[in-house]
Amino acid sequence: MKTKLHLYLAVILIVTGCKFQQPDYLKVITAPELNQLLQKEDIFLVDVHTPEQRHIVGTDLFIPYNEIEKFQNKLPKDKNTAIYLYCEAGPMGNAAARSLYELGYHNLTNLKGGAKAWRENNFAFE
Repeated sequence: MKTKLHLYLAVILIVTGCKFQQPDYLKVITAPELNQLLQKEDIFLVDVHTPEQRHIVGTDLFIPYNEIEKFQNKLPKDKNTAIYLYCEAGPMGNAAARSLYELGYHNLTNLKGGAKAWRENNFAFE
């Protein structure tokens, strides 16, 4: 009986813990969705991966994920501007989004799977 209870509690913790991985201030976009968006609109796309990598075509800016505050002058003045972030796989984009959110930016989207997902979909790099 105790084993079943422990297993049940472990499953609950795992399932509910996943909800906390994506903060409510951050949206996620897939590589195909971002590719379509880039074809239709002029968006503000930022590569935050360190070390610097090949950039997705259409990237506006490179800012290391852990130096967001140092590059505030390069960010949009309007803090409601949509900012799309990516790194190699996703975690650095999440960290950059946290820093941007703390600076007052609230329209933030991270590329799910990062440049790796972009590459797997055979989309272009600069």
